[in-house]
Amino acid sequence: MSYEPGLGAVWLGQGRCRFRVWAPRAARVEVRIVSPQPRLVPLARGERGYHEAVIEDLEPGSLYLYRLDGRLERPDPASRFQPRGVAGPSQVVDPAFDWQEGAWASRPLRDYVIYELHLGTFSQAGTCRAAIEHLDDLVELGVSAVELMPVAQFPGRRNWGYDGVYPFAVQDSYGGPAGLKGLVEACHRRGLAVILDVVYNHLGPEGNYFQDFGPYFSDRCRTPWGRSLNFDGPDSDEVRRFFIENALYWLGEFHLDALRLDAVHAIFDFSAQPFLEELAIVVDNWAISRGRPAYLIAENALNDARLVRPREEGGLGLPAQWNDDFHHALHGLLTCERNGYYADFGRLEHLARAFEQGYVYTGQYSTFRRRRQGSSPGRIRADQLIVFSQNHDQVGNRSQGERLSGLVSFERLKLAAALVLLSPFVPLLFMGEEYGETAPFRYFISHSDPDLIEAVRQGRRAELAAFDWPGQPPDPQDEGVFLSAKLDRSRRQGRGQVLREFYRELIQLRRNRPALANLSKEDQEVTVFEKEGFLLVRRWADNDEIAALFHFGREAGRIELPLPQGRWRKLLDSSEERWLGPGSQAGDTVESSGALALTRPGPGVALWTREKEIPE
Repeated sequence: MSYEPGLGAVWLGQGRCRFRVWAPRAARVEVRIVSPQPRLVPLARGERGYHEAVIEDLEPGSLYLYRLDGRLERPDPASRFQPRGVAGPSQVVDPAFDWQEGAWASRPLRDYVIYELHLGTFSQAGTCRAAIEHLDDLVELGVSAVELMPVAQFPGRRNWGYDGVYPFAVQDSYGGPAGLKGLVEACHRRGLAVILDVVYNHLGPEGNYFQDFGPYFSDRCRTPWGRSLNFDGPDSDEVRRFFIENALYWLGEFHLDALRLDAVHAIFDFSAQPFLEELAIVVDNWAISRGRPAYLIAENALNDARLVRPREEGGLGLPAQWNDDFHHALHGLLTCERNGYYADFGRLEHLARAFEQGYVYTGQYSTFRRRRQGSSPGRIRADQLIVFSQNHDQVGNRSQGERLSGLVSFERLKLAAALVLLSPFVPLLFMGEEYGETAPFRYFISHSDPDLIEAVRQGRRAELAAFDWPGQPPDPQDEGVFLSAKLDRSRRQGRGQVLREFYRELIQLRRNRPALANLSKEDQEVTVFEKEGFLLVRRWADNDEIAALFHFGREAGRIELPLPQGRWRKLLDSSEERWLGPGSQAGDTVESSGALALTRPGPGVALWTREKEIPE
């Protein structure tokens, strides 16, 4: 089966547009041109329920609807643009764009320092154009990749993006397809790769008319959002085609570098060749044919190593996945929270296991899940795992949307930053964390159906009940919840400026020190001092050796470090006054005879490199 994008209204130039829609449930499909010159054009029915025609004398900007069996009128499931919202007509779009990227070539995934952002709250205007104004700040920070939360058309003007119902259409309030292309171009001109979050496990409820066209959904399984998508039942080949075309559409027409696949554990597929494997194969072949990499990054809550295991070893062959275990181990130590899934974490040995293996749970019993969790990470490489101390889920799925800056001290914020950025994994930052943003990022929607709005309210309360957080979650329909989530960059003053500079220093060390740039679980040694509250991580590569001491204790602590013999020069100490710390008690250089006694003033991180011996 060919997967070159061909669904929807494809502008062919010179006043010609090809319309193709999969509608096996309709015996007859017509295109009703709404404007500028209203008319009704029948489509020819072909094999497997596809309907198609080329319409002459039609220009980009024309609005249209599909008429099914002479009665139902619906927007195009593969609409490129919904300028009047999810219930309005679709628009013909000219894909041409004057790309000015220069000689952009995507960087390897191991070189990514990812910055996740939500377009609606990243700037006051909440558009692609407005986001461009802040890209230079990200470059100066050291970020190398921007990850956009979903942009597919959703109802209203405010949403996280996971209620999208037109997977090919860029949200109109963000600036539509031209706006997104302009943002991608601006990123590439600055050396920033772009990742887009896409949702292939469900479609949003409002404006979802897909069932009128064909069997997009299955009744055999249900997701937290309703019926699962039909990836393995009758007619599932065409459903797969729809979403695989969508992936190629983003990578090809929008020049994206990677796609983050939302919650793949909610994709129910029992076929011999799962949809995710087929998607990975198609994308790999597409990337090879174009001579540039394209990455698929899975979000998975099961610690399922098969996702990224090579296909020749029985895996699905995806390049990378998010690693929630690293976050949970880190968050549990920093905040001492033990509710919800944090009940499975809270000891230094959990974080040490995350450093050594990637996953913390590799088949052990989970008290939260009341079953065994995870599989052996085996040969999963460190550069296949994305780690973070915050992201949209871990902040936004709290009752009040508190960021880490509202839960822990300034010293612990620096500690969290160091653990992520000095880890051997690919780091991700959530917008604003680099300067300690405190604006709550809570769940928000702008649905129009009162019953649906109330259902979302009830669903949020039920979802958060397991955590037993005080107070009721705010009303997600309240516009104030959305407005309060917008970044307040005036906080980049004083302590916020120092924290941002600390992040910048960490990123520079990560990039310039061979031992830190070497993303390897094997070329490191992790030592736990559980009673004292210390974690020591030694890493090495290319005649470069680094020792990082992470202290979680609230008070000053003394420790004897098992450092190899030699002179160790300090590279970074979060307790120094330049980082607004309580004052360092470690000299610029220390001599170790195999063990080194040190006193740390409280929570924080210190980093040393072993100096090379100069032969006489």
